[in-house]
Amino acid sequence: MSGENEKPSLVYGEIKDNQNVLDLEKITIMKSAVDSEDVRMEHKIRLNQNGDDTNQTIKLYKRRWFIVLLFSSYSLCNSFQWIQYGIINNIFMRFYGVESFTIDWMSMIYMLTYIPFIFPVTWLLDKKGLRVIALVATAMNCAGTWIKVTSVRPNLFAVTMLGQFCCSLAQVFILGMPSKIASVWFGSEEVSTACSIGVFGNQLGIAIGFLVPPILVPNIEDMDQLAYHISIMFYITAGVATLLFLLVVMVFQERPELPPTQAQATARCISPEQYSYTASILRLLRNKPFLLLILTYGLNVGCFYAVGTLLNRMIIEHYPGEELNAGRIGLTIIIAGMVGSLICGIWLDRTKTYKQTTLTVYLMSFVGMLVYAFTLSLGHLWVVFLTAGALGFFMTGYLPLGFEFGVELTYPECEGTSSGLLNCSAQVFGIMFTICQGKIIDNYGTLAGNIFLCVFLFIGSVLTGFIKSDLQRQKANQLAKATVSVGGRLRGVLNPFLCSYVCLVQSAPEVTL
Repeated sequence: MSGENEKPSLVYGEIKDNQNVLDLEKITIMKSAVDSEDVRMEHKIRLNQNGDDTNQTIKLYKRRWFIVLLFSSYSLCNSFQWIQYGIINNIFMRFYGVESFTIDWMSMIYMLTYIPFIFPVTWLLDKKGLRVIALVATAMNCAGTWIKVTSVRPNLFAVTMLGQFCCSLAQVFILGMPSKIASVWFGSEEVSTACSIGVFGNQLGIAIGFLVPPILVPNIEDMDQLAYHISIMFYITAGVATLLFLLVVMVFQERPELPPTQAQATARCISPEQYSYTASILRLLRNKPFLLLILTYGLNVGCFYAVGTLLNRMIIEHYPGEELNAGRIGLTIIIAGMVGSLICGIWLDRTKTYKQTTLTVYLMSFVGMLVYAFTLSLGHLWVVFLTAGALGFFMTGYLPLGFEFGVELTYPECEGTSSGLLNCSAQVFGIMFTICQGKIIDNYGTLAGNIFLCVFLFIGSVLTGFIKSDLQRQKANQLAKATVSVGGRLRGVLNPFLCSYVCLVQSAPEVTL
């Protein structure tokens, strides 16, 4: 019995030098679900590294909700600016005297900037932590908004483009943070909720970006009055961005004084050099099901980016003077998608049918796009609202599904790395689809442009059917549950089996256990 007590146990925080922080964190999250009450009370754990014993206390702080809400707020402020030009495309064309395609680049710059900067930013997040990334993100966003304030003159389009570039660079420092904030600040049974709050901030910002600019900037002929309305929008955005930057400077913490989980307590005692970012990337690129998901995710989300960027042009072509309703249709797409995301998330939690749900939603996105394409020109705005809402429910609802399926296929790799690759694919296809669909609309009309997107959604649906549903995280959960007696606590003897499983998955992710 004494030999059993001497076995290293993650339940009590004991670790070995050669064990990976990420692996231990994910294994501990599984075990915390079995003993959820322990997470909500302070208790002592023993951490053993290099033969030294230390005592730490685990505690959840109320401040954690303020941290995630603050992040969600500045994410909202940034994503609002992604679409603020595109949704009133015709107005900015006339004000700055540029072509429609040039205004499209005010949205596409967000996609283009993401591609080269995502990997260094992800590396910086791993090395420097949350506070540095949050400060850079809000500083860049604040600077971009004030640059735009100085650009409200018809001959200063280059200045407003510079401001938008600064905001797009800030976005790279934002998109990968929700999962990191959740793991550093929240208990194991709160991680998904916290991550959802962070993601919803981004989606809500896009929704407001569809709704507010057409209200603040009406389509009027007087250029002086138009400049006044544009400056009002820019000043409001800059004021909010400045307030959020000051709040981050004053109150945003790197991490809580005491860790929220056993996994975080363990992680604080291990050197960052034990995690290889390059090796993680290489393992992901050898994972064939995940590579197929990268392709299909990019096709679907790229179509969503194209629809959002070109929505104003499509609506105005069939319904002249309806800039305000174009914004409301965009709002409908996003709100319906947020509802779809929530419903799909609850469904996944209950059924764990990742591939089936992803494939179904993908197919319905294709059907929704097809219906939207053929009803857009019927002359009835209420029909467009209905079809756009149905399209948004499935197409925008697919976003978190792709992330969750990716986590299942790549466990135990870092969620930030896998989501970075998925987002990178989405940005590449988003640029391609926006440019191509825009040209098709100019030459052949909106129906041909939307059929163009339907073709790629159909291809993505077919390819999704070929993704092997190798749910590594579910296998690890089942392995953990198999070793637990009803109502009992996980034993130290579980550690060698789980660690062996994690090591095998890391070294050969394509192996099916």
